[in-house]
Amino acid sequence: MIYRNKKVFSLLIITVFAFLIMTILEPKIFFSLRNFQSMTVQIPEFGLLALGITFCMLTGGIDLSVVATANLAAITAATILFNFAGANSGAGLTKIITVIILAILAACAVGMICGTINGLLVAKMGITPILATLGTQGLFGGLGVIITKGKGIVGFPDLFLKIGTAHPLKVPFVLYIFIAVVLILGLILGRTLFGYNIYMLGSNPLAARFSGINSESVLIRVYMTSGLLAGLASILMIARVNSARSDYGYTLVLPAVLVAVLGGINPNGGFGTLTGIVLALALLQILQSGFNILGASSFFKNVIWGAMLLLVMVINYIGDRYSKRLRKQIPSL
Repeated sequence: MIYRNKKVFSLLIITVFAFLIMTILEPKIFFSLRNFQSMTVQIPEFGLLALGITFCMLTGGIDLSVVATANLAAITAATILFNFAGANSGAGLTKIITVIILAILAACAVGMICGTINGLLVAKMGITPILATLGTQGLFGGLGVIITKGKGIVGFPDLFLKIGTAHPLKVPFVLYIFIAVVLILGLILGRTLFGYNIYMLGSNPLAARFSGINSESVLIRVYMTSGLLAGLASILMIARVNSARSDYGYTLVLPAVLVAVLGGINPNGGFGTLTGIVLALALLQILQSGFNILGASSFFKNVIWGAMLLLVMVINYIGDRYSKRLRKQIPSL
C-alpha cells in the first residue's frame, strides 16, 4: 500500500513539473485562459474512454473496443438527431429536447449492448479479453462504416451542440459532466459491493470464486460499464465537433491504455485508484497541449506515448518486485 501511494504522489510531482516546464517554455500561450479551456474541453471524452478501460483492467482484462463502441454509439445518436431534429428541420423546442434525450439514451444503450457482447465473450465463453475486444473493435468499427458508408453525419440542433461548446463560469460544461462521472465511479468502487467484487476478482480470481462472488456477473457488468462510458463519450464527441464518423479517434486507444497504466492501475488487476487516473489525464493533456504549441507532429506524439507506456510498465515491474522483497523482509508491510 505504501508503494502504491508513492506512485500517486510521484505522478502528482511529475504533473506539476510538466506544467511548470510548459509554462516556462511558452508562458503567454500555455498559461492562458483560452489554452486551459481548450485542454479541459478535450479531457472529458478521452477521460471517459480511459475510465472504461480502467474498469476492465481492474478485473485483469482490457477493452480495446472502447473507441469503436463510442463511434457506433455516436453514429446512432447522430442519425436520430439529423433525421428528427437536424439544423434545418424546423422542429419546435419541445420536439428538439425530446429528440436530444432520445439520442442520448440511444447512444448509452448502444454502448451498453456493445459492452454486454464483450462481457459475454469474456465471462461466458472464456475468450481472452484482449482478443475478444480486438475482435469486437473490428466488428463495431465495421458496422459504423456500413451504416455511414464511410461518410460523416453533420448538422445537429444548436441546443444539442451547447453540450460540447457551453462554458458556464468560463469552465467547459463537459468538464462538469466528467467530474460528476468520476465522483459516481469513485463511490461505486469505494463504497459498494460491486466495487469490492471488482477489486477482489482482479486481485485473486480463485479466492473470489470460493468466496461466493459471481465472477461472470461481475465481468459482464464491468464491460457493460465500459460500454456505457463509451456511449457517454460519444455524446460529448459529436456535440463538440458537430460530426459523427466511423473512424473518429482511433489513435486514442493507445493514450487511453497509457492513462490507465500511468495512473497506477495494475494490468494484472486488483489495484488502482481513480485519483491516479485523473492525474494521468492531466499529465497527458499538459504534454499534448505542449506538443501542439511547440509544433510537434502526430507521429512524434505516438512515439512518445508508446515509449511512455513501455517505460511505465518496466518501472512498475521493477517496483512490484522491490515491494515483494520488502514484504518478505518486513511482514508488517
